[in-house]
Amino acid sequence: MAIIYDAVLRPSKTEIITGWAPTQSWFVGDPSAVAEPVASFRFDDPDGAVGIETLLVRFGTGPLLQVALTYRGAPLEGGEAWLISTMTHSVLGDRWVYDATGDPVYLALVADAALSGGCQADQFKSVDETLIPLALTATVQGSGTPGTLIPETRAPIVTVNDADTSEATTHALRITLMRVLHEAQPEISSETATLSGRWALLAAPQLLATVAAHRN
Repeated sequence: MAIIYDAVLRPSKTEIITGWAPTQSWFVGDPSAVAEPVASFRFDDPDGAVGIETLLVRFGTGPLLQVALTYRGAPLEGGEAWLISTMTHSVLGDRWVYDATGDPVYLALVADAALSGGCQADQFKSVDETLIPLALTATVQGSGTPGTLIPETRAPIVTVNDADTSEATTHALRITLMRVLHEAQPEISSETATLSGRWALLAAPQLLATVAAHRN
């Protein structure tokens, strides 16, 4: 489960995304607009050290964009290329905010969900040491089979951004994040696992990521 604290963030996640997303090659929308959050989901780090959140946002009248972030209490070793910002969390203290496509913990959990048919984490708000369930604004589902062996997503990680996607390659896997969420769905190889999502007003599941074996 993912625990959400009643906290003040400086800068806010919206401010961080508003400043960062328009600088990326996959950005579509009004770069002068403020990011409008539409839905989000989280994965749960088994070690409890890394916050992992995917936000679906829109800039002006542009399409939905997928922004995956990780939050860490200390810098990610070797992760300078993916550092977006730092923030102050009124409960957890200083946090380092990363583009999750360069974070091995995020990549491992996306791969696990896609390859083993997993889903998002349940979310709870921590209030006076009591955990209150939160309604989910988005749900995700992997296409794979429970019990599938998941390759380790260790460094080095190479991330390539283009006009629609971010592709992260590790020693064993190629994980492609759909940055611009088009209505038309691409054709996917039968050897490729997928992660798809649903949220309000969506008629059919939307492809969010693909996971395939990487052969050197």
